[in-house]
Amino acid sequence: MQSAEADFVFLEARFQPPGRSRAGPAIPSADLTSTSPARPTMSAITTHVLDTSRGRPAQNVGIVLERVDANGAAILARGATDDDGRLRTLLPAGEPPQPGTYRLTFATGAYFAALGVQAFYPEVAILFEVRAADEHYHVPLLLNPFGYSTYRGS
Repeated sequence: MQSAEADFVFLEARFQPPGRSRAGPAIPSADLTSTSPARPTMSAITTHVLDTSRGRPAQNVGIVLERVDANGAAILARGATDDDGRLRTLLPAGEPPQPGTYRLTFATGAYFAALGVQAFYPEVAILFEVRAADEHYHVPLLLNPFGYSTYRGS
């Protein structure tokens, strides 16, 4: 049986940024920009939906990405979250987003209805600003039947 101190050292090493582990060699970071068949280059705009009421990724959540301007909104992409609650293919790989306002709309009512759960929000719309085309914009959604939260991820 390991001691609590050994468990702490393991966890501390596991969650240190690459190159900063005090308990051994650096933990390699994933290369999400690789063009290998196993890990294609991802979209410049991505999302991840976590169902906090179930403590799991929210699978099969329908999502629409739009570009919004003074003339209205133009749909750029539609998709659904995968088994890990992620949607990595909103824009073609390697295509930078143009600066401006974007909206991600999540079909949360349909997601909860498929689980047999009544929910308060039929959909969640998140508007965000793209300022630099060379950056990655990750917009996670933490979701439950009666609330949600979002932030700019990495």
